[in-house]
Amino acid sequence: MTGHVGWTEYRLPPIDVRRWVNSAPLTPQELRGRVVLVDVWEYTCVNWIRTAPYVRAWHRDYHDLGLTVIGAHAPEFGFGRRPENIDRAIRDHGITYPVAIDDDYTFWRALRNDAWPARYLFDADGRLADRWVGEGGYDRTETLIRRLVEAATPATALPPVTPEVTAFVTGPQPTYAGITPETYLGADRGVPGTYALTGDWRVEGEYVEAGVSGAELVLPFTAGEVNLVADPGPEGPAAVRVLLDGRPAGDARGADVGPDDRAVVDRAAMIRLVDGAPPGEHRLTLRAERPGLRAYVFTFGP
Repeated sequence: MTGHVGWTEYRLPPIDVRRWVNSAPLTPQELRGRVVLVDVWEYTCVNWIRTAPYVRAWHRDYHDLGLTVIGAHAPEFGFGRRPENIDRAIRDHGITYPVAIDDDYTFWRALRNDAWPARYLFDADGRLADRWVGEGGYDRTETLIRRLVEAATPATALPPVTPEVTAFVTGPQPTYAGITPETYLGADRGVPGTYALTGDWRVEGEYVEAGVSGAELVLPFTAGEVNLVADPGPEGPAAVRVLLDGRPAGDARGADVGPDDRAVVDRAAMIRLVDGAPPGEHRLTLRAERPGLRAYVFTFGP
């Protein structure tokens, strides 16, 4: 375990949240006797999106053997408090385990959490067994899940390790060395010089908003993958033209960019702009097709 003093005697705290999805409210007392995995998430966080398949797999394979997975959603941006956004994300990501909507960060603080995503694994007596922050460590998490489930019910016949974790262990491990770090765009966390705006843009605390059609955002980066957390704004769906090094991205188009080199933002979400850019430095240009588009943060991958 890492990060805080006094973890060894730490227990599952009260789950005091705004509302629940997929479950009636759960309490530490009701969960006694079950192994509990708390997954702290935020639906536009690329690091959580990459971990989600493993969390779903653990729920799928170990729930009937004594594991309860709880997804604790804490919003990073204002739109993350809108129930319709969270409920759609739960459906889109195929989440069927209980979700605690922690809009006020009450459970986040009780966990002493400080990042997205984070996993907290508690034994059947409610004691914290370990915690992990960020991506990776899936094999270690599953090994401990299996050990705790078996300790709680010694006669349990465990299934094979999940195919998802087996593929993670046997496949190539991604490296993020040399990749551009998260690039926030709003006044609160934006760093001057990391991107450029041309045309009319309004700079707010969390985001920048296109003021006119044709306004451009230019981002220098070094990465194979580029994603953007964006919101169409109150006027409905907004499209952006996506250019890589001044040209159509071609085979390096992200999954949310069409053959016409446009990405349509129809809800507050993470959109995939570039995937498979060749090694080296690049320039991404986004050209708003109408006013109102809001851009929050760029994230990157190898």
